[in-house]
Amino acid sequence: MTYRMWEELAATCRRLAADRSVRLLVVRGAGDHFCAGADIEGLVDHSAADYQVANEDAERSLAAVPVPTVAFVTGSCVGGGTQIALACDLRIADTTARFGITPSRLGIVYPAFAVERAVRILGPSVTKFLLFSGELVEAGRALELGLVDELHAPDAAEDRLAELVDTLAHERSLLSQAAAKSMVDAVARTGRVPDDLERTWMAEEEAGSDRSEGIASFLGHRAPNFTWSPPGVQGADPDRSPPPT
Repeated sequence: MTYRMWEELAATCRRLAADRSVRLLVVRGAGDHFCAGADIEGLVDHSAADYQVANEDAERSLAAVPVPTVAFVTGSCVGGGTQIALACDLRIADTTARFGITPSRLGIVYPAFAVERAVRILGPSVTKFLLFSGELVEAGRALELGLVDELHAPDAAEDRLAELVDTLAHERSLLSQAAAKSMVDAVARTGRVPDDLERTWMAEEEAGSDRSEGIASFLGHRAPNFTWSPPGVQGADPDRSPPPT
């Protein structure tokens, strides 16, 4: 991941977040590997502060996409790659995947925002192990550590991804998914769902038709036709204000 790629990732995520037609986002590598990490040579071309701004903007923009996001991990998922994967809602991997967070190999202090997200998802002990050791962990161990939600053989992983995408994008309510995403993220940050956030989603449910359609389809023994879509960008990752770009 070069400096420019971090910038482009942030811009792409903001564009997709504002697109009402987007139902789900899959993040994957172009080729056999998810992401080998940051371009180390490129680190000397930018100040640490400038690089961190671009890096943080990309991570937060990905996390703020209001629809479900799925990282599909094959091969190496190291450093910035693991950071990208953890910014997604779900992580599916095949057995070729290897994960690692490697700043200790370079004498780099891992950014606070990335530490916070890793601790929320993986817990303090696992995060410390990955940061202290800089070791790469194989796919099976990654599943045990919580880096991966599902692990499949390479020939089955693509089929499972297609199945999950079809289910999430075509058979489930985006209203339910978007509400769940924002409330679960709020609990992960603060330990509770703020009252105003709950009221916002209850109002969306009341104003929309997904609830009545879901009940009617269940009682009628037919597939539902959910129609709710987000009104542009809904909120953002509010741990910290996004850095200026």
